[in-house]
Amino acid sequence: MDKQRNLSEALATHSTVTSRPSRKEMGEDQMKEVGVLLTYPFLPYLIESLDRKFTTYKLWELQNREAFLAEHSHSIRGVACNTKAGMTAELIDALPHLEIVVTNSVGLNNVDLDKCRERNIAVANTPDVLTDDVADLAMALMLDSLRHISAADRYVRHQSWHHKGDYKLTTKLSGKRVGIVGLGHIGSAIAKRAQAFGCTIAYHSRSKKPDVSFIYHSNVIDLAASSDILVVACNLSKDTHHIINKFVLDALGAKGTLVNIGRGALVDEKELVKALVEGRIQGAGLDVFENEPHVPQELFSLENVVLVPHVGNATWETRKAMADLVVGNLDAYFLKKPLLTPVPL
Repeated sequence: MDKQRNLSEALATHSTVTSRPSRKEMGEDQMKEVGVLLTYPFLPYLIESLDRKFTTYKLWELQNREAFLAEHSHSIRGVACNTKAGMTAELIDALPHLEIVVTNSVGLNNVDLDKCRERNIAVANTPDVLTDDVADLAMALMLDSLRHISAADRYVRHQSWHHKGDYKLTTKLSGKRVGIVGLGHIGSAIAKRAQAFGCTIAYHSRSKKPDVSFIYHSNVIDLAASSDILVVACNLSKDTHHIINKFVLDALGAKGTLVNIGRGALVDEKELVKALVEGRIQGAGLDVFENEPHVPQELFSLENVVLVPHVGNATWETRKAMADLVVGNLDAYFLKKPLLTPVPL
């Protein structure tokens, strides 16, 4: 944050923030003249694809970002970012000719949308292509949390089976009541998969979905109280920050399991740790954390907790599809074509 603040201050005398200019007619042979800032060391496939089409600037390679941007900020018309290195108001203000931001993610909490709206900057993301991967991981976390697959694997590897005998009994997934917080594309895909296990589905969202038959709960506490497994799959916003709090966890109860494949800050992590350590909920499967990559150490020794390092969409197939959307959106914008996956502002 200090670096970003210094950056904007350093540029105050070098640039004047302006509204997005009208797009000029441009052929594909002129695309190389367009400057695109990359904020994160993406998959090589994405970096190489952007390098071929645009003049790229890689923020993570710069030893003096403030000096670089003071010199080159007027050349940058597009940005490719992600959830780990997004677009703050300070960085947007540092780029006076910025026209489009494409985030290599579904979530938009990494992009200052208010500032983009103020500056008339177009925004695009990479939805839908990662739905199956994230839904698959949610099911894996459910299975692992209830059946202790990872813990049982360690039991065998440490030769405890030989020395201590059979592993303890666990809990079945089939037939469980699954509550889903956020029935968007990913939430719906999780529901479809859970139904194949004979689970009953209920959900909470901002409003009742007219085209689904699942039980709707207008608040998360009621949903948690009626669920064996609570899956967090909503977007992170000011309204959903810590939507899973002490009261929700207490409603889920000692036989309930929490699965989070959304964003870490959707869950009050301190309260979750307390609930797990005190046995107030049965277990958890977590792909995301509140202060990544830092994970509460209290969770490391708990066999009923499954921890993975934010890998919901981390397959070659999906990351390639996401990369293609990033490039495709930038292509479309500068060729004056409709964006593939525009974000309404």
